[in-house]
Amino acid sequence: MSEFWRAVEDEFGGPYGRFQATSQVLSALGERTPAEAIEAGFTVKQVWIEFCRHMDVPEERWLPQDVRPRRRS
Repeated sequence: MSEFWRAVEDEFGGPYGRFQATSQVLSALGERTPAEAIEAGFTVKQVWIEFCRHMDVPEERWLPQDVRPRRRS
């Protein structure tokens, strides 16, 4: 789940991304929000791809780059 939220934050920004992931209902995920779909057992990858498609994210950004550790200030 943390992998999903990191991708959401990286792509959309924290508050906006979290709002969209908990409010946008996607028919491809059985009329669930992305957050509900993950809780229901859909894979993070499947949810992320459908969320990106729904939000018109360019296809080259549908699969996240290698996860790099975040720098701490």
